[in-house]
Amino acid sequence: MNETAISSGDTAWLLVSTALVFLMTPGLAFFYGGLVSRRHVLNTLMMTVGALCVSAVIWVLIGYSLAFVPGGPLVGGLAWVGFQGVGDAPQSDYAATVPHLAFAAFQGMFAVITPALIAGAVVGRMNFRAFLLFVALWCLGVYAPVAHWVWGVGGWIRASGALDFAGGTVVHITAGCAALVAAALVGARADVKRAPLRPHNVPFVLLGAGLLWFGWFGFNAGSALTAGGLASLALVTTHLSAAAAVLMWLAIEVWRTGKATAVGAATAAVVGLVGITPAAGFVSPLAALVIGGVTSAVCYAAIQWRSRLSLDDTLDVFACHGVGGMCGALLTGVFARQSLNEAGADGLLAGNPKLLLIQLMAVAATLAYTLVVTFVLLKLVGLIVPLRLSPAQEREGIDRSVHGEAAYHETTGDDLFDLGAASDNLDPAVM
Repeated sequence: MNETAISSGDTAWLLVSTALVFLMTPGLAFFYGGLVSRRHVLNTLMMTVGALCVSAVIWVLIGYSLAFVPGGPLVGGLAWVGFQGVGDAPQSDYAATVPHLAFAAFQGMFAVITPALIAGAVVGRMNFRAFLLFVALWCLGVYAPVAHWVWGVGGWIRASGALDFAGGTVVHITAGCAALVAAALVGARADVKRAPLRPHNVPFVLLGAGLLWFGWFGFNAGSALTAGGLASLALVTTHLSAAAAVLMWLAIEVWRTGKATAVGAATAAVVGLVGITPAAGFVSPLAALVIGGVTSAVCYAAIQWRSRLSLDDTLDVFACHGVGGMCGALLTGVFARQSLNEAGADGLLAGNPKLLLIQLMAVAATLAYTLVVTFVLLKLVGLIVPLRLSPAQEREGIDRSVHGEAAYHETTGDDLFDLGAASDNLDPAVM
């Protein structure tokens, strides 16, 4: 490990990718914020911002060390606590041509957005303080260990040969499964049957989806850790999967309802991006089209199925991220080709059915572990801080009752009268 091994091109690309992945969290905030009631939009934005800040601090203090210090099969060590020893020199176990600090920062952005995804399952009723405490514990109890299993030197899933290029297992399956548990323990919205959720600002939803799509180029192509052919492949497969997912979703909507919705298109883009994440650097562009289309259809069906249940996963985090991540991980086992990436493996269609079985094992283990540990952590948080707000606070709206703010000025009759009077006094020459 010496500093002369650093590539300025690789480092520049990784720093840009780090910024792109950071942008995904504000993008997620707008995506979620547009989907909720106007009385809860600020709280929804604040949950993602709060998760960002808590996760960033936890990552530097101990999370990165637990996830990436080469160690045993279950968790890393404490050698890099507080980013001690994480400096200018490359860390050859992970990225030999960039500063260790750049790699740690890039991985930190993954740790930031993952718990923020969970917020979508409990918007409109979870105690903000309880959510922040849960995020801190979940980063240590779920995210860091699973990241070590899958990506860390010595991690047992990595040693098994399972593939996860950019976080289908580490990010999306963990967040989706945690969302399922959180929705069950926090409980359904009080008015869920009387007033089904209607997006209050569809342009916000589209803006958020666009920012996520843009940032996802850093998420997936940045995971190549070099500025070369592998990053190019990951960028192209990412884009094609999202595009195919949107077209598939809209085709299903038109077939079922006769309408192609903007919210459907935005949701489909995210689903397609989730599906390709574990496969982005291991499959061909044509395979990416199939992965995007199949993941879109499966997640659409999952949302329809969830809507018939009493479980109130409000923004369908499990159906989009949990199911999408599982679908993408398994399809990686079908379409992966080692000729595209020497660090990968051949999948089912290349004559190696064993990879599909390994992928299935990794999915099952991550799902089971996340469900159990998330349940325990939420129960623990509930002993310290109530998980749910009071009925009075929910009726008033979380924005006002918790944050003392409102996203929109409520127009009154007096305001309308004043506006009308003002327009009567305008000089016609300037109208």
